[in-house]
Amino acid sequence: MVLSPGGSSPLSPRIWLTVIVCGLGYFVDIYDLILFSIVRTQSLIDIGVTADRMQDASELILNSQMIGMLLGGLLFGVLADRKGRLSVMLGSILLYSIMNIMNAFVSSVEMYAIFRFLSGIGLAGELGVAVTLVAEIMPVKSRGYGTTIVASMGILGAVAAYLVAEFTNWQTAFVAGGVMGLLLLVTRVRIHESGMFRAAERSDVSRGNVAMLFSPSRIGRYLSSIAIGVPIWYVIGILVTFAPEFTSESSSTPVLMSGGMAVMWAYVGLSFGDLCSGLLSQLLKSRRAAILVFILLTAASAAWYLTSTDKTPVLTYFQCALLGFSVGYWAVFVTTAAEQFGTNLRATAATTVPNFVRGSLALLILLFKWLRTDVFGGEGMETPRISAALVVGALCIAIALLGWLGLKETYGKDLEFVER
Repeated sequence: MVLSPGGSSPLSPRIWLTVIVCGLGYFVDIYDLILFSIVRTQSLIDIGVTADRMQDASELILNSQMIGMLLGGLLFGVLADRKGRLSVMLGSILLYSIMNIMNAFVSSVEMYAIFRFLSGIGLAGELGVAVTLVAEIMPVKSRGYGTTIVASMGILGAVAAYLVAEFTNWQTAFVAGGVMGLLLLVTRVRIHESGMFRAAERSDVSRGNVAMLFSPSRIGRYLSSIAIGVPIWYVIGILVTFAPEFTSESSSTPVLMSGGMAVMWAYVGLSFGDLCSGLLSQLLKSRRAAILVFILLTAASAAWYLTSTDKTPVLTYFQCALLGFSVGYWAVFVTTAAEQFGTNLRATAATTVPNFVRGSLALLILLFKWLRTDVFGGEGMETPRISAALVVGALCIAIALLGWLGLKETYGKDLEFVER
C-alpha cells in the first residue's frame, strides 16, 4: 500500500502513524549517534586509554564514525531512490543496531574506531529517508509540522542515552541502543511506501543518480544545502563534546564536570530548537528566514561560550543548552534539502546532505587539532583550545551564510515532480 500527498486528511491515522514511527526511528538513531560522546571518557578509561592519549583517541573514534556516516549517507540515499524508502530504513536500522551491540565489547581504540565506523554507515540511512518519506506523504502546507515532529522526537534520544548511561554503564547503554533498534524493526511493518516514489518508479527517469546532483542546474542548490548545516556539527562535535576541556581551559583552576551532562543539556536545547525553528518556518512561511535567524543565534551563542572566563559547570551546562537550541534548525535544514529536489533524487539529497555535514566534522576536528597544537600551542599560549575553536567557528558561520545566500525558498513547494 502507498500513501500519496493531499489524498488523505492531514489527520489520517496512516499518515500520523508513519510520522510517529519515523520519529521513533530517529529517536533510536540519535541515541546511538551521540552515545559515544556521553560515555567517551569512562569507556576509554576502561579499555586502558591514559589521560595524555584521551583527546587523540576520542578524535580518532569520532572521526571514524563521521566518515562512516559520510559513506553511508551516499550508499543509503542512492538505494532509497532506487529501491524505496522503507526497505532502506529497515536495512540501516539493522546495521546500526548490530554494530552498536558490538560496541559494548570493544577492547582497544582501534576496535572501537572500526565498530563506530560501521555504526556510522548504518546511522546515516535513518533521518534523510524518514524526512523524505514524511515530506512526500504530508499535505503541502503542513509537511513542515510533520518533519518537525520527527526531528523533535528524535533529538530526545540523546536525553535517553544520557539517562541510560548514567544509571547503568557504557556497555549496557550500547546494548540497549542496539536492542531498541531491533525492536523498532517490528513497528516498521506498519507503515507504507510513498506514493510519489511509486509513481517515479513507474516512470523512465533516472533514480538515485548522484552525478545529476552535480549538474550546473543543481550543484548550487546542493552545496548551499550542505553549507547551511556546517555550524550544527561544529557545535555538537567540538564545543559540546569537549565541554569539560573548554571549561577547564577558561578557568585558572581545574574544573570537574560531566561531559555526558553537557551533551544531554545540549540535546534538550536542540529538541526545543527544532520545535521552534520548524514552527517559525511555518509561521513566517519561509524556510530561509528561519534558518538565518538560527545561524545568527548560533554565532552569538558560540562566541559567548568561548569567551566566558572562570566558568562553572552550571554555567557550561546552561551554555550548552543554549548552543543546542541555537543549532536546533536541523529539522528545517533537512526538510529544505528534501524540498530542493525531485522525487527521483530527493532521498539521495536528503540523506547525503546531513551526512556530508556530519562528515565535515572530521575535517573540522583535523583543523581544530592543527590550530590547537601547531598554531596556538606554543609557549606562552594559555588558551589553545579556545583560540582554535574561535577560528574554526568563524569559518563555519561564514560557510553557512554563503550557503544561505544561494538557498532557494521551498515553503509550500509542490514536491510531485522529477529531475530530468
